[in-house]
Amino acid sequence: MSNETPYARLTPDLVLDAVTACGLWPDGRLLALNSYENRVWQVGLEEGSPVVAKFYRPGRWSDAAILEEHAFAQELAEAELPVVAPLHFAERTLLHHDGYRYALSPRHGGRAPSLESADQLEWLGRLIARMHSVGARASFAYRGNIDRTTLIAQPMQAVLSSSLLPSALRDRYRQAVERVNGLVAARFESAAPLRTLRLHGDCHPGNVLWTDTGPHFVDLDDARMGPAVQDLWMLAHDERAMEALLEGYASMRDFDHAELILIPALRAMRQVHYAGWIAARWHDPAFPAAFPFAAEARWWEQHITDLHEQADELE
Repeated sequence: MSNETPYARLTPDLVLDAVTACGLWPDGRLLALNSYENRVWQVGLEEGSPVVAKFYRPGRWSDAAILEEHAFAQELAEAELPVVAPLHFAERTLLHHDGYRYALSPRHGGRAPSLESADQLEWLGRLIARMHSVGARASFAYRGNIDRTTLIAQPMQAVLSSSLLPSALRDRYRQAVERVNGLVAARFESAAPLRTLRLHGDCHPGNVLWTDTGPHFVDLDDARMGPAVQDLWMLAHDERAMEALLEGYASMRDFDHAELILIPALRAMRQVHYAGWIAARWHDPAFPAAFPFAAEARWWEQHITDLHEQADELE
């Protein structure tokens, strides 16, 4: 399988064959779900509710790291948290078919949460606190950390190695990222000693689905070790929203308010990582189609400006 086109052979027929190999009977209905890092399909079945088939990007995670994600999801589900965990087939959750690794999970629909609602934010805060209580029981061995190597140094190298960044902007880009990197390091140092735990890792509104019975969390693909605030800040668009989240959180678990000074650092790291992620994945045909702006010099000029603005906030 070519790393340049990792999903070139992932046809609808292969998806159906992979589901059939688990002893299920697809009815031919396939719906591609929004995902760029992996490929995710909703698959209708002859009997019962549809399942979601997630095909992992080759080379991103080791088998051990994926199994660690699955075990964490199962641990959360067993603690009665509304988290979608993968299904077991012959006691296995990580499946293999025709060179691809994949997992199947139940289909759980829903809508985006209302981040203007204090009640919904408090509810989410309580659930995240319970998730963190489970996450604090043990540590990940294979999934890495929320750190500057993963979210700044590696993405910067991906951009500098890419043809997307205009040569005339290389020095300015490097200077902007190095400025952010130094200031992020200072923020983390000022928050030390920092407690880390197993996190959802990418707890943005798109990974929380709301139904009439409440919210549930999906997509633990970015689960890592890190500070608790990582799972809160992307759900809080202003101070009032963060207060509501923390009110719910504090009702279930203590929160170290010193971590709040990390939010600008985490935001800056996510911004650096975003550009690096696009650059690293540009060979995947889905990325030029989805992010055509990254081929334009003006986007990189704005990205550099944005990084300096983040650095100004950090200062």
